[in-house]
Amino acid sequence: MELAIVSDAAPMAAYRPKTPVSESDEKTGYGGSDMSGCYDCYGDGSSITPRASGALTGYETLDAPPHYDFYANTEVWGRRRRFRPSLYQLHARPQDDSGPPMYEDTTAGQMEEGDGSEEEGDGQTELPPEPPRFGWIQGVMIRCMLNIWGVILFLRMPWITAQAGIGLTWMIILLSSCITGVTGVSTSAIATNGKVKGGGTYFLISRSLGPELGGSIGLILAFANAVGVALHTVGFAETVADLLRENGATMVDQTNDIRIVGVITVTFLLGLSMAGMAWESKAQVLFFLLIMLSFASYIAGTVMPPTLQKQAKGFFSYKADIFATNFLPSWQGPDSTFFGMFSIFFPAATGILAGVNISGDLKNPAVAIPRGTLNAIFWTALSYLILTATIGSCVVRDASGLVNDTCPPSSEDCVGLACKYGWDFSECIANKSCPFGIRNYYQSMSMVSAFGPLITVGIFGATLSSALACLVSAPKVFQCLCKDHIYPLIGFFGKGYGKNDEPLRSYILTYIIAICFIIVAELNVIAPIISNFYLCSYCLINFSCFHASITNSPGWRPTFRFYNKWLSLLCAVVCVVIMFLLKWWAALIAIGIVMFFLGYTLYKKPAVNWGSSVQAGNYNMALKHCLGLNSVEDHVKNYRPQCLVLTGPPSSRPALVDLANCFTKGLSLMMCGNVVTTRSSPSVLENAKSDSHVSWLNQRKIKSFYGGVLATELQSGVNMLLQGAGLGRMKPNVLMMGFKSDWHSDSPQAAHNYIGILHDAFDLQYGVCVLRMREGLDIFCPSQSQVNRGFEGDADSANPISTPSRIQTRPSSSSVVEPEPQPSTVFQKKQGKKTIDVYWLSDDGGLTLLLPYLLTRRKRWAMCKVRIFVGGQTDKKEEQKNEVLTLIKKFRLGFHDVEVLSDIYQNPQPVNVHQFQNTISPFRLDSNPKQDSDSEPPSQQEAPWMITDQDLERNMAKSLRQIRLNEVLLDYSREAALIIIPMPVGRRGVCPSTLYLAWLDILSKDLRPPVLLVRGNQENVLTFYCQ
Repeated sequence: MELAIVSDAAPMAAYRPKTPVSESDEKTGYGGSDMSGCYDCYGDGSSITPRASGALTGYETLDAPPHYDFYANTEVWGRRRRFRPSLYQLHARPQDDSGPPMYEDTTAGQMEEGDGSEEEGDGQTELPPEPPRFGWIQGVMIRCMLNIWGVILFLRMPWITAQAGIGLTWMIILLSSCITGVTGVSTSAIATNGKVKGGGTYFLISRSLGPELGGSIGLILAFANAVGVALHTVGFAETVADLLRENGATMVDQTNDIRIVGVITVTFLLGLSMAGMAWESKAQVLFFLLIMLSFASYIAGTVMPPTLQKQAKGFFSYKADIFATNFLPSWQGPDSTFFGMFSIFFPAATGILAGVNISGDLKNPAVAIPRGTLNAIFWTALSYLILTATIGSCVVRDASGLVNDTCPPSSEDCVGLACKYGWDFSECIANKSCPFGIRNYYQSMSMVSAFGPLITVGIFGATLSSALACLVSAPKVFQCLCKDHIYPLIGFFGKGYGKNDEPLRSYILTYIIAICFIIVAELNVIAPIISNFYLCSYCLINFSCFHASITNSPGWRPTFRFYNKWLSLLCAVVCVVIMFLLKWWAALIAIGIVMFFLGYTLYKKPAVNWGSSVQAGNYNMALKHCLGLNSVEDHVKNYRPQCLVLTGPPSSRPALVDLANCFTKGLSLMMCGNVVTTRSSPSVLENAKSDSHVSWLNQRKIKSFYGGVLATELQSGVNMLLQGAGLGRMKPNVLMMGFKSDWHSDSPQAAHNYIGILHDAFDLQYGVCVLRMREGLDIFCPSQSQVNRGFEGDADSANPISTPSRIQTRPSSSSVVEPEPQPSTVFQKKQGKKTIDVYWLSDDGGLTLLLPYLLTRRKRWAMCKVRIFVGGQTDKKEEQKNEVLTLIKKFRLGFHDVEVLSDIYQNPQPVNVHQFQNTISPFRLDSNPKQDSDSEPPSQQEAPWMITDQDLERNMAKSLRQIRLNEVLLDYSREAALIIIPMPVGRRGVCPSTLYLAWLDILSKDLRPPVLLVRGNQENVLTFYCQ
């Protein structure tokens, strides 16, 4: 991507900062000045150019004033998207024509005709149709109040009062209100911590706690709302069936009548909800007015003198005796307990999420959700308290309904409170067959009301409005979950239709679930089922608020300040406790569902990043533990090989990555290092720092960090990694690298730098491992050609596999990365019953023995037998073997096969010595140059890699030893799975780099198995002590 550079003739006025622009200012700033004069970004984000031209002076700048577009992910209709200048544009030289990546990216909704004319972009003056958006009263408060004033209000509240008494019923109401109130406060805090989109409660939890818990609670919420449709529809159908029975009209029987009416009703509600949110909202307002009218009728009825028929049914207006009697509980029935009543009432309090669940349809969710939800909780809790007190003060628990059951007030045979008012209900009380009274008659509010049919209308309004709210909420939540692609096979239901993106397919699914539960046709069975689901969701909402607060993330900045993290945690714990007190088996089912989907999401790791509090918490814990390690001294018992692996781009040397992973395997630190030695530019820097390398490691299931640096040469870059990699005690202690197989054909300076890396590692007290494979390590990728390819520069000898580039960069700080190919290597295969041959010829502190032990702990190497070869004398073989076995046994490594090599100290064969001399001959420094030569040979100061006769003579014994060791390896380890041998150490300034490299070459030459040259830092990594 090319970016236009500022013209040398641009006037200073063209770059003068303007007034900041808000979201609502589409074309001008606050003062009406045209912001497009500062700079302009075309629709595709491909260029930033000034509008004017003139002389550019040192006082001018491309710096842009703050603008809404710089932080938004969407566009404002009618103008082009603006972009903040990248740091490269502000910092780089004007003549540098390389195109840097932009800081901000274009969105999917951006104008496609980016290169079109300005008139074409500005000519689109017709705005798209705006879907209906609601304020806090109509969109949240009324909706929540209607959902809270559901079927329980009119049909079960008098019955709960009769069972638990007024006092305990108040406790049930207040406990429920405390839970919903704290949850509402937590919801308000989360909802005001950023821009809220559609998806309601699922959106809030998933964006706060991440997809792991958010996804599972999204499914539970959608299912609970679908069952809620059945709950409120059955309440409506139950009322209709009672009216039919009172008028002597039944279709089949009581239960089947409820089913028939329920199916017809939910079908009608489905059609109303699919007609659009505008029609649904209008219906909700109508239902709200009907409920207010029914409330007025009920309150008026309580103060009116009771008629004879009402007295026969237990209504005597306000009486202190009735209030006192009904204040205490009177349990009757198998499930008549405090928590039994709580489980039936609690669904009435769950309507607080009705407004949150349509967050995508609100004008300003951050304002509407807190204000509407908390107001709804307060007014509905107050109405429930008033209703309980009034119905418990006016109506006795049991009544016969017969107008002939009168008696003198002083009758001694009369049983019950009604005797004081001239009524004898003793017979039905004794037989427990009274059809009326608040304990037996679900329609008691209708009987008390000034005009009974208005209560029926109120029941219809409450049940239908709650059912409609649940029928709208469930598809909205499920649609958002489907669009996040967290779970498979549900994306079909996420498709939206129309200008408001209505989830019609999710509506049909909710309708089917509701029908299944309507068939149950029993309120007291359905209510406890969804109570646990709602409590589970409330628990997670409160925990989300607590967790986001306790992590102290700078991103947690809710505008709603009236919350307390400890109160949210307490409420979350209370929700869990109540879940088990209500129905322990239902609680286990709800928690089991959450844990199942949590485990699935943790296993699949969906590619989403929402900046959740879990990520912030992980950072806090990692930082805390890393700092904690600083206070503990290293101990040899806790030694782990923490590997810095010089892979370059990890995908270019998969064998080296796989072997290092066998050593670490998520139990110790592994870091892949990449040194980029080409000229610094944004594209090269992006390659070095690209997330594609980490993605490749993740796809290969390699638990490793990645670090890339830019340097003028390879040695200085590696030195930066050696000194700067890691954090505190979490830093590498072993350097792993590939063998430079092309050292003979490459420049001597490259070989000298390679050996310089080994010297630097030894100076910094690193252990060093060098891997050599017969087929080479490099897999050449054209997209990585500008990156230093490290140690195997000869592509022909490396058997290259050409693969196309898989990285696609966008003009932003992020990039879309397609999967890199995953070639298989020998270290990924099961090794069977081969051998790991360890030549323990010199002691480096134990690293040579520790590495094969770590290999045998992996499944792929578990069947391999480790053979230990040591040098010795022929006449003392058994004695030396027993000594080595005793020492290894104390290390508890489990190695039992030891072989003493007595021929290791023999002289090598002359042909191999001659071959070694031919190898180093191009680097020999002639001590007697010819006098007639036109050019003088370079001195050792000018070419430190050159080998003098004195160097060769001084290191003759070591040279012969490496030659001989190669002969031994060829004799004993031709069929091994891996050869591990101590790396010779060449003294800096004594052994020339080319001679040292020749040692490594001849030692590992012509061997079919992979060879790992190992040299520890001469400090103990093994111990046989327990402290």
